[in-house]
Amino acid sequence: MNDSLQSETNHQLSMELDPPFNESHATAEDWRKALHKVVPAVVVLRTTACRAFDTESAGASHATGFVVDKRRGIILTNRHVVKPGPVTAEAMFVNREEIPVYPIYRDPVHDFGFFRYDPGAVKFLSYEEIPLAPEAASVGLEIKVVGNDSGEKISILAGTLARLDRDAPFYKKDGYNDFNTFYIQAASGTKGGSSGSPVIDWQGRAVALNAGCNSSSSSAFFFPLERIVRALTFLQKGRDSCEDKWEAVTIPRGTIQATFVHKGFDDTRRLGLQSETEELVRHASPPSETGMLVVDSVVPGGPAYDHLEPGDVLVRMNGEVVTQFLKMETLLDDSVGKNVELEFERGGTSLTVQLVVEDLHSITPNYFLEVSGAVIHPLSYQQARNFRFNCGLVYVSDPGYMLYRAGVPRHAIIKRLADKDTSNLEDFVDVLSKLSRGARVPLEYINYKDRHRKKSVLVTVDRHEWYASPQIYTRDDTSGIWIRKPALPSSSQLISSGITQVPNGVASMDTSSSEHVLEVSNNKDASADGMVIAEVEDSTSPGDHDTLADSSNASVAERVIEPTLVMFSVHVPSSCMVDGVHAQHFVGTGVIIFHSEEMGLVAVDKNTVAVSASDVRLSFAAFPIEIPGEVAFLHPVHNYALIAYDPSLLGPAGNLVVRAAQLLPEPALRRGESVCLVGLNKSLQATSRKSVVTNPCAALKISSADSPRYRATNMEVIELDTDFGSMFSGVLTDEHGRVKAIWGSFSTQIKYGSSSSEDHHFTRGIHVHSISQVLNKIISGAKGQSFLINGIKRPMPLVRVLEVEFYCTLLSKARSFGLSNNWIQALVKKDPVRRQVLRVKCCLAGSKAENLLEQGDMVLAINRKPVTCFNDVEEACHALDVSDDMDTKLVFTIFRQGREMEVEVGTDIRDGNGTTRVINWCGCLVQDPHPEVRALGFLPKEGHGVYVARWSSGSPVHRYGLYSQQWIVEVNGKPTPDLDAFVNVTKEIEDGEFVRVRTVHLNGKPRVLTLKQDLHYWPTWELRFDPETATWHRRIIKSLETGDSL
Repeated sequence: MNDSLQSETNHQLSMELDPPFNESHATAEDWRKALHKVVPAVVVLRTTACRAFDTESAGASHATGFVVDKRRGIILTNRHVVKPGPVTAEAMFVNREEIPVYPIYRDPVHDFGFFRYDPGAVKFLSYEEIPLAPEAASVGLEIKVVGNDSGEKISILAGTLARLDRDAPFYKKDGYNDFNTFYIQAASGTKGGSSGSPVIDWQGRAVALNAGCNSSSSSAFFFPLERIVRALTFLQKGRDSCEDKWEAVTIPRGTIQATFVHKGFDDTRRLGLQSETEELVRHASPPSETGMLVVDSVVPGGPAYDHLEPGDVLVRMNGEVVTQFLKMETLLDDSVGKNVELEFERGGTSLTVQLVVEDLHSITPNYFLEVSGAVIHPLSYQQARNFRFNCGLVYVSDPGYMLYRAGVPRHAIIKRLADKDTSNLEDFVDVLSKLSRGARVPLEYINYKDRHRKKSVLVTVDRHEWYASPQIYTRDDTSGIWIRKPALPSSSQLISSGITQVPNGVASMDTSSSEHVLEVSNNKDASADGMVIAEVEDSTSPGDHDTLADSSNASVAERVIEPTLVMFSVHVPSSCMVDGVHAQHFVGTGVIIFHSEEMGLVAVDKNTVAVSASDVRLSFAAFPIEIPGEVAFLHPVHNYALIAYDPSLLGPAGNLVVRAAQLLPEPALRRGESVCLVGLNKSLQATSRKSVVTNPCAALKISSADSPRYRATNMEVIELDTDFGSMFSGVLTDEHGRVKAIWGSFSTQIKYGSSSSEDHHFTRGIHVHSISQVLNKIISGAKGQSFLINGIKRPMPLVRVLEVEFYCTLLSKARSFGLSNNWIQALVKKDPVRRQVLRVKCCLAGSKAENLLEQGDMVLAINRKPVTCFNDVEEACHALDVSDDMDTKLVFTIFRQGREMEVEVGTDIRDGNGTTRVINWCGCLVQDPHPEVRALGFLPKEGHGVYVARWSSGSPVHRYGLYSQQWIVEVNGKPTPDLDAFVNVTKEIEDGEFVRVRTVHLNGKPRVLTLKQDLHYWPTWELRFDPETATWHRRIIKSLETGDSL
């Protein structure tokens, strides 16, 4: 941890008398003997904070500790190493013996804590405990810091103690800071990893505990040992009172919730301290005393609130003159639950007050609520002091997903939920238990950065089972783990599954029965009334647009198309960030392409709806309402998705004004043709402009991202002379408001050099031809898997694709490669505008085209018909749909290395569901390789394997380095070619077992690593989309509670 660069002027100019310099006569041999004894007792601590809690974030780190009691198995280190929240840790001795350690105590205020271990587990090392000698610390003492500095196994840094009365270092304004204590300072230059190192003298005694540093000045800050010795004594007595195991030990700690600082007598005189009082204090204190304790801050609602104020100078406590932190804390710790009398001066006036000493542990949270990935617990004394709020308020340590969607930040204090006051966590849980899945309720919170204004947001309870049901975790220092139990009663609607829509757009829970599910057969006339097929002039009435654009200012196209536009707000849960999706929140504009009493469909680009595992909210330009949507179809190739909504949620008034746009796929746009670009601004107001098509068939070129994700390939897009910028999406219409194209957003990466890149977005026109085809199949009844939309099962179309990426080459260049004049003339005759030939860029690994088509092949014809553009290839694939034979092949005429040849290539059938299954194992998301991974042209020869899409902070994979962008091909020597095989292998592994994992990176580099499974904090679970219910369901595969796999 780094100290703040802020420094007090009075410290820089301090002239107080330090204790006399103690000359050291230690020789090099003395130090060698001391280090020989100390080094074996120093351990490297590898810790994993499994959840964000209080002042600490979830994550993995390494630090140092040292044995202070060999017989009982006690290791001393820092509080920020032991962590205030859930932690798993191992200690590694100098001989590379690694043993598990468990937290037994972390001080609520000061930066020290203890781990315990089993002494019998250390079998091959001879070591001794390091004695603690707080009295040996003195200015001028030569010391050495022995620890794990900057990740090194053992590092020894020398230094000299310079100060014993340094203020506690200030690390950050919203994190852990020590206070009400002095620190020891030395110039030893410690860095990360050395936290918890012993500061030893030449006799091998620990004289202080390394805690932090100021990297800019190479100053190290050591915590004095007096309070540590007291706590250790309590732990030792507690251990001795138990026969065969550790029991939680209570160490009395008292507080009046006030922070003091030590100021010199010159400062206290300026604060109004009377001369008589200064004389009294000097006579009652040692000659070396140079100042007094002054109130720096008081926590609201604490014992000292309204009694003490900043600037008050403490004189006596319980009749004793107190000028040192140690004496003050000793008196408080010995008076928990009792009154203490404080005598102090305020501006020269003597005052006396009786205060109740509060139990410091009672305002230090030892439990938290986990809901939708959020960690919520009572506000701790540490953060209450940082933020100046009352202890015990409902504090957001990690917003998770549900609160993140609503815009609630970390460190927020929740005041109300669903119009109910939530003054403590119990109130919050009680309100939560009465909510149902999909419910939208108001939430009020405040933030320390803007403390005087409450903010009100709408929180949407998860409709899908993205996360486990709410859990309460409670710390158990006996076992060293946090015990988990359900936070809500089994009768709570939030526990049950299944979603039913209720009026006003709020979803409530119910278990759906099959009687309410309707089937739609392949009836071509089933829902034709939802399509716009009439002329535009006949389908509108003068009163339709009274609430929309002002007719005097808006164009005809704008007035016609505005009732069809929808603004999207899309969130992706962190528990299901599959397919390389690069963000959790997307916004964009879509257009309604179908609207009937039973179903509404909206088309939008896939840079807005990237994956099917999404929560979609739709806001309509024609009617002020926001309703949920469900991802119905993701085109496997083209950059568009279809989102379904329930028209009944619009109500009668909404359905009067909301309607579908008329699609006009033919005739295709031409260069120089005028179009109207219409979209929505952030205020849901239509914005339009006249534009001219500059290129109606621009071949799209998007390179692969660093982390493979969807990118549009084999697409021709429309370019305009003018638009509204890269973030504006909408539609392109003719002068009558008929949609010729979607103006959609595309994502790419701009790379700088070899190591850095930046996400970039741009907009282009997407022809509606493919959208129209898919829509017709949905309406008429497709051949694909049924999908439940608003209680009605509808077959969704399958798409026949050729899993090959092409690029275009001008015929002039193709001639240079040896292409014959006859073929060039044939291709020019086929398409005199483009004058190009398609070439193979790559075949997707595992596709039917792999090993048949090669990079650089020129595609001249398919089924002996010349092809010149991507659409020709797509039409050839679609022509095979009339056959029931799924293995029908295409005959490619290609030009390869100077020779013309024919190759039969099979096509692949894809649905529009996207990735519908993901496994979370040890904190990493595992899925089947998605198309963009396979587009790299490589799958592991070990049987493909499963792909790691994401990993979580504070998880075992974080601790041991199993990160994303690699395949897992073996677990404990057993192949894992697919998700089923992976589940079968991993469910046999027990909690705490080390697992050997063989991986292959995207660059083809194999690797073997080991990790330890933690089923308590990171159970194995599966998320799977069920098309029969149109919901995502979560299933526990293996956890400590289940004991074995389900």
